[in-house]
Amino acid sequence: MTGLPLSHLTVLDLTAHRAGPTAVRQLADWGASVIKIEPPGQPDQLRDWGKARYRDRSLWWPVQSRNKMCVTLDLRRERGQELLLELAKRSDVVVENFRPAVKERLRFDYGSLSEINPRIILASISAFGQDGPYKDRPGLDQIVQGMSSFMSVTGEPGRGPIRAGIAIADVAAGLFCALGILTALYERERSGRGQWVQTSLMEALL
Repeated sequence: MTGLPLSHLTVLDLTAHRAGPTAVRQLADWGASVIKIEPPGQPDQLRDWGKARYRDRSLWWPVQSRNKMCVTLDLRRERGQELLLELAKRSDVVVENFRPAVKERLRFDYGSLSEINPRIILASISAFGQDGPYKDRPGLDQIVQGMSSFMSVTGEPGRGPIRAGIAIADVAAGLFCALGILTALYERERSGRGQWVQTSLMEALL
């Protein structure tokens, strides 16, 4: 795309499911060149969501992955990790929603990325944050709706809590992440350096 405000930026999308793709979709819609990384043999689950309901077609995939270029890369292998770092050298933003320890194991934590590209912005979305006692726990939207007490204000009189009909934690975390990335990009214009942007499903609902 040309003529859009982010058309000069390159974004590496290492996300899956809903929150991460929601964040990156904002950047793609505003013109950023997005390279979505998918593991071999294990494509993003969004490719299959909703097929049973919508005549064997996923409506989630084209919505969340529009304006993105998909590349297969095996980050469990050393060569895959090397290729990712080569891409990161020429990128502006990396967005991921792995559990915190995975970044270090696969060598794309903020320390590693900033060494090869001081201007890089790493944006991380997790279930419960990058530190603290729950940091390594996986979490889904419905779990966080309950744990955050969001469901305590959702429901019908005289009945128990009910989760929201949409994935409110995923969507909110994705939008907060996109807003954080834009703020970091703006700050980089003055400092010349990137930074690590973090949010989580729990923080989004709290």
